[in-house]
Amino acid sequence: MKTLNTLYKAILFLFISTGISSCKLDETIYSSIFTEAYYQTASDAEKALVAVYGSMGGLYGGPAALLVPDFSDDQTYPRAVVGRNTLTLFTIEPTYTTQRSQGRISESPEQIWTSAYQGIERANWIIAKVPETQMDETRKQQIIGEAHFMRAFYHWMLAKNFGEIPVKIVPSATEEQAYTPKSTLDEVYAQIYVDLDMAYNAGLPSFPAVEPGRPSRETVNALYAKAALYHEDWDTALQKAELVLTSGAYTLIDDAVSLFHYANEEEARKEVIWAFEVDAISPGNGHQLVGLMGPSGSGGVEYGRTTYGSMFAYMAFFNSFDEADERRLLLDTTYLDKSGNWVPQRAITPITPEGVLIKKYQDPVSTTSSTRNIPIFRLADIYLIAAEAEARLNGPTAKAYGYVNTIRNRAGLGDLDPGLSQEGFVDAVIQERAWEFFAEGDRWYDLTRTGKFLEVIPNAVNDVYPVRNVQPKNRYFPIPQDEINANPELTQNPDWN
Repeated sequence: MKTLNTLYKAILFLFISTGISSCKLDETIYSSIFTEAYYQTASDAEKALVAVYGSMGGLYGGPAALLVPDFSDDQTYPRAVVGRNTLTLFTIEPTYTTQRSQGRISESPEQIWTSAYQGIERANWIIAKVPETQMDETRKQQIIGEAHFMRAFYHWMLAKNFGEIPVKIVPSATEEQAYTPKSTLDEVYAQIYVDLDMAYNAGLPSFPAVEPGRPSRETVNALYAKAALYHEDWDTALQKAELVLTSGAYTLIDDAVSLFHYANEEEARKEVIWAFEVDAISPGNGHQLVGLMGPSGSGGVEYGRTTYGSMFAYMAFFNSFDEADERRLLLDTTYLDKSGNWVPQRAITPITPEGVLIKKYQDPVSTTSSTRNIPIFRLADIYLIAAEAEARLNGPTAKAYGYVNTIRNRAGLGDLDPGLSQEGFVDAVIQERAWEFFAEGDRWYDLTRTGKFLEVIPNAVNDVYPVRNVQPKNRYFPIPQDEINANPELTQNPDWN
């Protein structure tokens, strides 16, 4: 069986070049002749589905899906490069002019908007057309189910970045159908739930029978749990998280450091429920993280063949770890250079003597600098979702403690202090998430969904970024002005008017 990446390389260009691609809500509407004639065979359906996954490249190639939240949070920051530092300094604006002028749209919220709606449009055509395709019925239902899952994922990606957004569930055969007003967050999440229910009932395989890069049955519940958590639907979040945990399909790797070792990606699939799968060849799926997170001048032999010194962790974040916490080993205050000498922290970067290197995406052997898979959902996430949801429903019960202690114990720490209040316990879980998921595009959304960003971000400073003027409007990013101009039914987020 070909892998998803192999199929991607073989057919995605052919599929996109025929005219089914759409990039924005102001998309060019192509003649319906192609779409009416295309979805006739099993091969057509499979190729169309690969194009739905192809939109992930725009999210994770830049990778906007990580750099946008990571450069905004209190854990990681960029070298002060114009276009990247607009996120850290909260000087971003609806036209995204700075990103455009510096060639960094691929790292911006605008890229998230564009790629997510591109993926939604492609999924909509599958959901509308593949039911009529003559092919094996079991596989047909799986294809439709995967399209529903991906549509849910893209809508969730948009909602957590932009708030109220257009829910798009009909393909745009005419220009008028591309004009869609915003929906409330309740409506957005209701549609996400509908799509995930459809995906779950579509006969998707469970791990390990699932092809890498595609959602397993458990992946559907993982997204369901996390989407419900973001929507403060604690009952659903707990129920879906516990379905993943009790399925037994996935297990935690023995230690968090080996989970991220470049040679362990196959072993890591036991814990990584879904990932952006990367190819070790070109052309193929790739991303910048290996190069961004290593020392400048490709100086660190353990980091990557080509690295730039463009992304670091705050020293204060490094210091927040208990010294016994093994996850701290995924950060570094020194590194081994090509001459076999240890470079001290003061020389890691000429910008500041307090730079801390991030080791989660090291790849010292690849010549492509982009071979590391990017985890999207991990089993550790599900444990902490269950812990938070249980505590918000019932207080810090023994069950809630059990879930969070599973993750702490894996990191080499003792159990969480007993007797915490409900608020204190939830705060401890949010902090546990910070230590577990740094540089994985997660922390910013934990801060915004809980409202803590206004309190936390002003204190996340250093000599590179001594002041960070975060404002209430930064809860969500501005909808790209190009989209407002193109869609007469679309309005800007109120705080950005």
